Amino acid sequence: MLEIQQLRKEMPQVVEGLLRREYTFDEATFSELEAERKSLQVRTEELQATRNAASKQIGILKSQGQDTSGVMAEVAGVGDALKANEVALSALQDRLNSFLRQIPNIPRADVPAGKSADENIEVRRWGAVRSFDFAPKDHTDIGEVLKGIDFETATKLSGARFSVLRGQVARLHRAIAQFMLDTHTEQHGYTEVYVPYMVGPESADGVSSLAKFKDDLFKIEGRDLYLIPTAEYPVTNFVRDTIVDAKELPLKFACHSPCFRSEAGSYGKDTRGMIRQHQFDKVELVQIITPEKSTEAHEELTTHAEAILQKLELPYRKMLLCTGDMGFASAKTYDLEVWLPAQNAYREISSCSNFEAFQARRMMARFKNGAGKTELLHTVNGSGLAVGRTLVAILENYQDGDGSVSIPTALQPYMGGLSKIGAV
Repeated sequence: MLEIQQLRKEMPQVVEGLLRREYTFDEATFSELEAERKSLQVRTEELQATRNAASKQIGILKSQGQDTSGVMAEVAGVGDALKANEVALSALQDRLNSFLRQIPNIPRADVPAGKSADENIEVRRWGAVRSFDFAPKDHTDIGEVLKGIDFETATKLSGARFSVLRGQVARLHRAIAQFMLDTHTEQHGYTEVYVPYMVGPESADGVSSLAKFKDDLFKIEGRDLYLIPTAEYPVTNFVRDTIVDAKELPLKFACHSPCFRSEAGSYGKDTRGMIRQHQFDKVELVQIITPEKSTEAHEELTTHAEAILQKLELPYRKMLLCTGDMGFASAKTYDLEVWLPAQNAYREISSCSNFEAFQARRMMARFKNGAGKTELLHTVNGSGLAVGRTLVAILENYQDGDGSVSIPTALQPYMGGLSKIGAV
């Protein structure tokens, strides 16, 4: 959420910043709300002054032994008017807060302007793309040969965009998640956490706009709870309505969880395979830091996600997202895109974002600085990585002509020393 004082004092700069991400700020509505707020505040102050003056007059009249009934009736009337005004002001503040919570974050100055993913900027590439001496299969066909990915049974159980994993492919999926957690906790300094897979509306709105993106979530029928689309939702909310001791910062969490997404608006996209599903696993990285550390933390967290791809020897590229392709709450985002031979393309496997104080302001997540002053925290998070898409990348990049799949060296200890999954 944007700071209201910034809107009041720097409106032209805010409007310009939001226009960079193709968002037109509704100045007219904001001006109307602000005018109403000011009017109510002025009226409240006037009534308070009238009540205070009348109260003093009552004291004087009493000291003089005079009748105070008329003035007391006036005070009672002022009190009633003041209560009504305060109720109106509170309702207006709720309307203003609701308006502010649907405005996206302002992109950082170093984020390139653009309208779509086509205008994202490639920062660098890592790893050599493998040349095959046979026509590489996609992961769906590989999984069928291995009898390890079963979409038919999943569709019978739950419908489209689900999968059942079996045998060594299921084991490989589990090994990938364990490898990621071990790397992030043992080498990158994160604390592993386990969280609920459902959150309340306050948590959902703390990291993004529930009003704008409710259709992207799965709601629990009869309960005010939502299945998490990412572990970012519960983990970032650890610090909601909290003043963190500065000595505890930075907070660094790694969380493996399933993620549930309705994929609203994705009709016809990636209908084949495991790329875009309603349920998938992910290892999420979250850092909660002081403002002066957020830029450094964003770069660091991104390298931690990259390290997984490098250890697995999967070719990828790092992309700086343009303003038109950024998430609602992000001030700056890097996407990591892994190479998929069957698609002859790089596909997103991690998105790492710096939200600065945007989420913290929504959550009222704060800390006390060295001077004892309370400040908003900054938040950074990213996938480290999406487990299912990592499985897809391994199956496609490590496939052999006989239908088998080699196991990346880094994962072999997690597979009981197995170096290859053979066709069944």
